Amino acid sequence: MPNPPFAMLATTAGVLARPDADERLLTAFERERLERFRRPADRDDYLAAHLLVRYCAAAHLGVEPAEVAFGQRCPGCGSTAHGRPYLTDRPGTHLSLSHTNGVIAAAAGPVPVGVDVEHLDARTTDPATLRHVLTPAESALVRRHPDPTRAFLRLWVRKEALIKLGRTTLDALGALDLSHLPLDPPVQHRDGDLHYLELTTPGAVFTAAATLPVRLLEQ
Repeated sequence: MPNPPFAMLATTAGVLARPDADERLLTAFERERLERFRRPADRDDYLAAHLLVRYCAAAHLGVEPAEVAFGQRCPGCGSTAHGRPYLTDRPGTHLSLSHTNGVIAAAAGPVPVGVDVEHLDARTTDPATLRHVLTPAESALVRRHPDPTRAFLRLWVRKEALIKLGRTTLDALGALDLSHLPLDPPVQHRDGDLHYLELTTPGAVFTAAATLPVRLLEQ
């Protein structure tokens, strides 16, 4: 029986403090992109996220991070300059990653998996934003919640995770209604064929989604 999908949630500083946090694990393209970042914090987030997804894939496969051959490809245009991460020599392993303001997340599994994380001060709940990405029912839930920012981010990261899972698109977020799901969910819960792993830390809101239960790994 294959391993379940694995997910990791970490800080950029925590990943870069690991003894195996070596940017030489990255591909030439990734290192080239790394050097284009102007802000050191953005560079560190990118590096840490691309290392973490390797650690996650290595844990899932039972190999060393250096054995993970990583690539990116856009399913729409076929470009390798952007798009979903994948393993070049293990097409049956699916990957996802996310990074924001010093917080990063990654996932790997035998089925498609989507992961997203947002810093708690990342977005506002202004009416224009709500109309663009939430349904009227979701907007009403956010407005009634004791912490509207956290409630909005919970819905946002769920929808972002579903984009990465291939279940929706950015243009369709405002029509995708998730108002039936709790805004303060248990860590593990299910909706139809999808299993959710969801956490709220003092600094961030995190979601992973897949058709199998997702296991959280300590990095």
